[in-house]
Amino acid sequence: MLLPVEPSVTFLPQPADKQHRFHAMVKPIGSTCNLNCTYCYYLHKGALLRQPEASRMSDEILEQHIRQYIEAQTGDEVVFSWQGGEPTFLGLDFFYKVIALEEKYCKPGQRIENDLQTNGILLDEEWALFLKKHNFLVGLSIDGPKRLHDRFRVTKGGEPTHDKVMAAAHLLKKHGVPFCALCVVNRENAKFPYDVYRFLTRELGVQRVQLIACVEPKVFCSVAPQRWDKANMPGVGTLQSKPGAEDSVVTDWSVDPDDWGYFLCKVWDDWYRRDCGKVFVDLFETAVAQSMGLPGQRCVTNEFCGKGMVVEHNGDVFTCDHYVYPEYRVGNIREKHWSAMAYSERQKKFGFDKRDALPQDCRTCLHLKLCWGECPKNRFIRTPAGEPGLNYLCPGLKKFYAHIQRDMPAILNRIRKDGK
Repeated sequence: MLLPVEPSVTFLPQPADKQHRFHAMVKPIGSTCNLNCTYCYYLHKGALLRQPEASRMSDEILEQHIRQYIEAQTGDEVVFSWQGGEPTFLGLDFFYKVIALEEKYCKPGQRIENDLQTNGILLDEEWALFLKKHNFLVGLSIDGPKRLHDRFRVTKGGEPTHDKVMAAAHLLKKHGVPFCALCVVNRENAKFPYDVYRFLTRELGVQRVQLIACVEPKVFCSVAPQRWDKANMPGVGTLQSKPGAEDSVVTDWSVDPDDWGYFLCKVWDDWYRRDCGKVFVDLFETAVAQSMGLPGQRCVTNEFCGKGMVVEHNGDVFTCDHYVYPEYRVGNIREKHWSAMAYSERQKKFGFDKRDALPQDCRTCLHLKLCWGECPKNRFIRTPAGEPGLNYLCPGLKKFYAHIQRDMPAILNRIRKDGK
């Protein structure tokens, strides 16, 4: 499962952004991957989008994307995010072309950044040297210690992958390649928050951690987000709204909402005691920023979305990484310029709907400005009053946001005192 690498954030206030900026995740090899992770949300896209096997981005599409993507933005920084499937399948020759094209089209005074989301299996000395030389930030997918990671992250033949991922991490460290750990919190590892967090920060030794809740409706392979049958949405707290029940609406590997809250609270406590200001956990950093009245620094906790789009290997553009379904195709860069799609009325509406479609239960919630209903792709539960559109993770999120209020005043006071 390959997910977005979001920029690490700090406690420093960020200036208001009045420039044209958006972010696109590039899928240059489509859903092609060397692993068969049980919980992967992208492996089925080949069949859903009727992609040929071994799809890969052509030189023509690559140049179109890089040129248009740079042209469409007026900020001083443009970030390219390379994902999949497994993007390292393309080989280094592809990424040498990437660097050459970025240099060709970069505007004066503009800075180009690259990040690469990978399972790490194909990384070797040559890859590490390249990533270091060209200042790539690497997102390494790892779900905790061996017994938890290997539960779902396996090869096509069902073999474990933890040892190979650890070898990749040691290689990145050896060459000084900056990397963060991307941990998918699922039904299994959510029960062991200390094991997961302490492994990532003390054994693996990363200073940046991205925590992703694994949530997929059972119909995710065929039914697009927000196209669910509202009549069949279960009520919050019912057995149907939790994994494991025969009539549950989510896959067996999805994290239980209560376990998500438990996991975040325990990790927060460990982070607050030992690592606050030293280890950057994305969900914690954005909660602190929003408590200061700053915008959310992750799309899932921000008031609006719509500025995190996707371009597939064939140039097709979709509204969001988790909305790569025919219903959410915006266009193709061979037919429309990136700017026309990114700043279109359709995309703006998609972004504003995140706020505008919130149920009343969310609008009156004490934690609204920390959560904003989380990701719309997870809003397939009914509120206690029976209104559809509540986020599946709501019970856990409420538990977490209430829990951190105990420590938030001290953190904010320290920021005001130290300026960081």
